[in-house]
Amino acid sequence: MHAPDPFPTSAAVPEALRTALARLLDGLPPRQAARAVERLIADYRGRTPTDAPVLRDRSDVAAYAAYRMPATFEAVRSALGAFRELVPEWSPASHADVGGGTGAATWAVAATWPEGERRTTVLDWSEPALTVGRQLAEDSGHPAMRNVRWHRRTIGGGPALSDDTDLVTVSYVLGELTGTDRHAVVDEAARAAQAVVLIEPGTPDGYLRIIEARDRLIAAGLRVVAPCPHSDACPIEPGADWCHFAARVGRSSLHRQVKGGSLPYEDEKFSYVAAVRFPPATADNRVVRRPQLRKGQVLLDLCASDGLLHRTTVTKRRGPLYRAARDVDWGGAWPPPDGPEEE
Repeated sequence: MHAPDPFPTSAAVPEALRTALARLLDGLPPRQAARAVERLIADYRGRTPTDAPVLRDRSDVAAYAAYRMPATFEAVRSALGAFRELVPEWSPASHADVGGGTGAATWAVAATWPEGERRTTVLDWSEPALTVGRQLAEDSGHPAMRNVRWHRRTIGGGPALSDDTDLVTVSYVLGELTGTDRHAVVDEAARAAQAVVLIEPGTPDGYLRIIEARDRLIAAGLRVVAPCPHSDACPIEPGADWCHFAARVGRSSLHRQVKGGSLPYEDEKFSYVAAVRFPPATADNRVVRRPQLRKGQVLLDLCASDGLLHRTTVTKRRGPLYRAARDVDWGGAWPPPDGPEEE
C-alpha cells in the first residue's frame, strides 16, 4: 500500500522532492504518522531550549519531514527570493545549512539559485534526520542535491564553519537553543559567511529571536538586505507588534488528519533576516502587512528606508502604480524593483 502524497503539487516545491517524500512515507500507516506528528508538535511547543535533538528515530523523522518540510521549504524559499531580488547578480558557490536536519533549506537554496554547481554542507545534531535527508536527496535524483555533504555536529556552541562559506542558512533552529548557544551560532555564521539568512516561526517570540540575531549580525559588520530596507533599529515597538510574513503551503492528507479542516492550503508564518558583508542593494520600502484592497484604492503598510513605518494609499488614478499595488504581495518590495516608480 502506498502512502498518500505528502503534499499537493506546488509551483514552488520541486517535483523531485514531492516524489521523494511520497516514497519516504511508503509503508508508514497514515494514523501512525499522524500520531507521531502530534507528539512531536507537543514536544516542540512545550519544550525548553536543550542541547539534544527532539527527533529521535527514523519514524519520527519520516513523519515530521512529510509534515514540516514543505512549509519550511516555502518559508525559506520566500525569504531567499526576497534576498535574491535585491542582489540578482550574486550567487553562492558554497552553502552551509546549520541545523538543516532533512535539508529543507538546502532544497530552497537549490530552487532559488538553480544555475551552476555549489558546495553544500548540512550540519545537524540528529543522525536520523541527516540519514533521511541524505535518502531524500539520493532518491530525488535532483542534480543540485548530488554533492550535498551531511555531517553530524553539535549545534549548541556554534559549529565551526569554513572561512570561505558564501551563504549560511539557519532555519527554525534558534528557538531550540539556549541564549548562549543562539549567540554562538549567529556569531559563527557572521564570522564565516558572505551572506547569512536566518528564519524563525512568525510568532512574537520568533520575531524577537530574529531581532536579537539581526543586532548581532549588524554589530559584526554585516548589512541588512531583507526584509528591512535599512540597518537601523527596528521601528516596531517591542510587545506591541511583530514583523512576520507568510508563505502559502499545499496541505496534504497528513496535515488534514493532524489539524482538521478542509482547505487545500495553509499559510506558513515566518520571520527572517538576510544580511551580507558586501555592499548590498535594499528595497525602498517593504510591505509588512497584507495589502488592503478597497474600491479604487490599495492601502499599503510599509517599513521604509528612513527607518520608520508608514501607511500609503495608492489610488486608481495613479494608473500603472495602482496596478502594481494590486499585485504586490505581503513581504514584497515597494515599488517593485522592475515596476513603476513611486510618485
